[in-house]
Amino acid sequence: MKKGYDLIVITGPTATGKTGLAVSLASAIDGEIISADSRQVYRGMTIGTGKDLDDYSVNGKMIPYHLIDICDAGEEYNLFRYKNDFRQVYSDIKNRGILPVLCGGSGLYIEAVLKDYTLLNVPVNESLREELRSKSDIELEKILNEHLVPHNISDTSNRKRLIRAIEIAKYQKDSSLPGENSQTMNYIIFAIDFDRPVLKKRITERLRQRLKYGMIEETRSLLEKGITQDKLIYYGLEYKFLAEYLDGQYNYNDMFQKLNSAIHRFSKRQMTWFRKMERDGMKINWIDGKLSLQEKLNTVLEIMENRNE
Repeated sequence: MKKGYDLIVITGPTATGKTGLAVSLASAIDGEIISADSRQVYRGMTIGTGKDLDDYSVNGKMIPYHLIDICDAGEEYNLFRYKNDFRQVYSDIKNRGILPVLCGGSGLYIEAVLKDYTLLNVPVNESLREELRSKSDIELEKILNEHLVPHNISDTSNRKRLIRAIEIAKYQKDSSLPGENSQTMNYIIFAIDFDRPVLKKRITERLRQRLKYGMIEETRSLLEKGITQDKLIYYGLEYKFLAEYLDGQYNYNDMFQKLNSAIHRFSKRQMTWFRKMERDGMKINWIDGKLSLQEKLNTVLEIMENRNE
């Protein structure tokens, strides 16, 4: 089985149980996991990014993982850096004769490494930023959607990230970028799928659990360590709304409702990206989320075995 692939990808929208399946698969094939999450790279941002590090232990054995906790909170990690870091980790794992499992929900990061996008560090365009400042968030999202090239921002839940995404998309489009290099990996992609109402319930319940187990305290700790509110807002979703809540901009109930709605919208954007990948010719094997973890694992192994025959 292992000889047939260079990389196995486990993905899907947020709150679908990707980590559990990826860890079970890595345990079954003696593999190692490479994270494909744009925020799990940050140290100290554990609950809000859903690292679920306890899940990496199987029968008392830790499954090796990579590209998690590799830079300090406060930095601005991006796709350009991720692609370089991925290549180094991927090469090291393959050179040791081990099969890597790429796990995460950042569709842009996944697509960039699978298609080996050519990327540039995109300069700031002050005139464009000035032009965009007068636009509403809805107008900005419409402008971004008109640019069908991959961009450097996977979460556009605040204006700064949204404007940067447009800036990058426009630069790449004007520069005829990104191009694609020749594909060097034989990969297979799996994604976990739930009916939309079920997924919405899972997202809301997971948010309640993360708030219960310390996500607010984690955000407060980041602020106390000197991470500015603006920086946390830049990271988006949980950290954006919790930073604003701690600043007194919302009461608890308003914060919960706004954050919950934002995560639901983010989940829809993730699905939009996965559907785009499929339209672009990337085969995704969808696994029924209602199956037990063992049934999901058996399905993945069976599909892999059949593809190798």
